[in-house]
Amino acid sequence: MMTNTNYGEPLTKSDLNLLYDVATSVYSIRNFDEMLRKILLKIKSVFHIEGASIALHDAANREFYFIRTVEEERDGHHEEMEKMRFPDNYGVAGWVLHENQSVLIPDVAQDNRFVNRLALQEQLPTHSMICVPLRTRRGMIGILYAINKLKGVFSTKELQLLEILSGTIAITVENAQLYEDLKKYAGSLEEENIRLKSQVQNHFHLQGIIGSSAPMRRLFELIQKVIGTPTTVFIQGATGTGKELVARVIHYSGVLKNKPFVAENCGALSENLLESELFGHVKGAFTGAIADKKGLFQMAEGGTVFLDEIADMPQAMQIKLLRVLQEGTVRPVGSSQTIQVDFRLIVSSNRDLYKEVEKGNFRDDLYYRIHVFPILLPRLKDRRDDIGALAAHFLDKYTRKFDRPMARLTPEALELLGNFNWPGNVRELENEIERAVTLAGTDREITKEHLSQKIKAHADDNVFNVDTESNLQAATEQLERQMITNALTKTEGNRSQASRILGLTRQGLINKIARYQINL
Repeated sequence: MMTNTNYGEPLTKSDLNLLYDVATSVYSIRNFDEMLRKILLKIKSVFHIEGASIALHDAANREFYFIRTVEEERDGHHEEMEKMRFPDNYGVAGWVLHENQSVLIPDVAQDNRFVNRLALQEQLPTHSMICVPLRTRRGMIGILYAINKLKGVFSTKELQLLEILSGTIAITVENAQLYEDLKKYAGSLEEENIRLKSQVQNHFHLQGIIGSSAPMRRLFELIQKVIGTPTTVFIQGATGTGKELVARVIHYSGVLKNKPFVAENCGALSENLLESELFGHVKGAFTGAIADKKGLFQMAEGGTVFLDEIADMPQAMQIKLLRVLQEGTVRPVGSSQTIQVDFRLIVSSNRDLYKEVEKGNFRDDLYYRIHVFPILLPRLKDRRDDIGALAAHFLDKYTRKFDRPMARLTPEALELLGNFNWPGNVRELENEIERAVTLAGTDREITKEHLSQKIKAHADDNVFNVDTESNLQAATEQLERQMITNALTKTEGNRSQASRILGLTRQGLINKIARYQINL
């Protein structure tokens, strides 16, 4: 038995090669099992032994279990070994664990610590062995075995070499265990991340509405509150912000989802045609009325009527709509009979309807009738954080539609899209991506060159203009002031967010705001 690591014999070239090969195997072979196999094969070759193996200690279950063995190759033997477990107070391994030191046994038949009952011993009868503990800072994690010297007997030097190697092997095994633990933890985090993302998408991606910015989160909260009721909804938003999409989400996600959804643009038809569309008509009511026709209010029975751009509705029609809402009945054009109707009303406007009331363009009594649950849709420039996700969605949509290879936006192109103000909002962004996909053809990247001139021109207009006639300090201050102003504008005066954009501490930003007397 030997634990002293001072050599009594000088290291040979073969010894040095062994140490070198083990060390390089640790760093050059990524597959853990293959690395251990290479190390044990090298030990087997250099030590001229019949087999070598590694058993790890499972402290929780008070057991040892084999993770790698090499001897005369037999099909399926390694898999059998991996299943082999034995108590940690058993045989030589139990003694090494208890005493926490190595052991060299020239003849196991003469040593009462050896118990010949393991399946490994049945497959590989043991005559002599070295058993070395694998230690790390956490303590003893396992055992390294060298089994059956082919010629002669094990030497003290071989024991010492195995003790040196055991340190490298132990650290490698521990690192692999930690890596597996990290992988499992990362896997659980990934599963949790997927679950949370799914929840976010379910909450913030209703029926095709894409966005997770603060304005969109507020919008989704309002939608969630109203979808469970038949409440009248008023949607206000600029052209291209998706007013009809929001109306459809409210209907198809709510209590009326199995009922009809009918929509009409109040500015697209003349007054007479609009009246016929909404209220219906009877045969002969006017030229071309060759049969009775149901109006949208009847067609939507029990469901939703969506009146888009209601600010464009003529005043005479406003009076008739108000009567429908008050009495719950409609009278088709040319008829003297009224028909009971039941529907939920959602209306929208791209103009401030209250200002239209003040101007006398819209009836105040109808305004208060429809302005029950107002929802204001944000402009795209006010939700820039969503531009990347929207662009990716439209890119996927049009590459599929045009049967083009899946493409990606380059960082430069995405930055240009993110900096543009999008007066046409989401609809304009969609048109821009459709155009870019058309220009890109079979290219797999959408670059700056595929974007329209207005996007590139806007970027050129927003390049910082520094007075080159001024000295360096003045030019630097001018640039710094401009960057701080832009960051505060982008974050609507939120200093914490602006400081993160600029890479400053919050106090550092406050100091610079005071220095440059920036007022926003």
